[in-house]
Amino acid sequence: MTVGFRILNRTQIAPKALVDAFAKLPVANVSDSMSRMTAAGARIRPMHAHGGMAGVALTVKARPGDNLMLHKAIDMAGPGDVIVVDAGGDTTNAVFGEMMLAYAIKRGVAGLVFDGAIRDVDAIRETNHPVFAAGVTHRGPYKDGPGEINVPISIDGMVVHPGDIVIGDGDGVLCVPIAEAEDILVKAQAKLDAETRQMQAIAEGTNDRAWVDAALKKLGCAFPDKERNA
Repeated sequence: MTVGFRILNRTQIAPKALVDAFAKLPVANVSDSMSRMTAAGARIRPMHAHGGMAGVALTVKARPGDNLMLHKAIDMAGPGDVIVVDAGGDTTNAVFGEMMLAYAIKRGVAGLVFDGAIRDVDAIRETNHPVFAAGVTHRGPYKDGPGEINVPISIDGMVVHPGDIVIGDGDGVLCVPIAEAEDILVKAQAKLDAETRQMQAIAEGTNDRAWVDAALKKLGCAFPDKERNA
């Protein structure tokens, strides 16, 4: 089998119940529960109008500016899949557009992520199906290959394995490895519960802010003899 030009099957797939549980959580809470050390990077932004995304990774490693393997990946995709494309971060040519989105939706694809460019962004916003990308350009793609499907890929240092959980919202995209997903889910849910309680305390005027001064004093910050409001 030729490395760099091959199609593989996924050897593991995150269970739907786990994906559905992550779909209810903000990406930021999950990221905090992963020590804020992994993300698809600030370049990968939502191109649809609004709303979240959660699904199972079907990975594509594409030659920059070429979408032949992406077309094959959409043919292979099924309901609940998120197609994640490492297009080398290149935004010279769009590798995805309106017609491909229509076909992906027909296949049941839950969302698409591109470390590369897309086009037909107005139609994508109108459709409002989850699409995340690094840029937009009218210049179209080539269809010559090579490329790979269902191999580990990396987007701005975030490693995605086929079958991992991929989530996204207005803050960006995050991959949750299958092996750690259950533990991360518990921590992320606890984080959300704590923030919900904090928001309630803010609304009620009972939010404890003593930690701010305590942190400043611990770090050696100088305070005025008497504080006053500006």
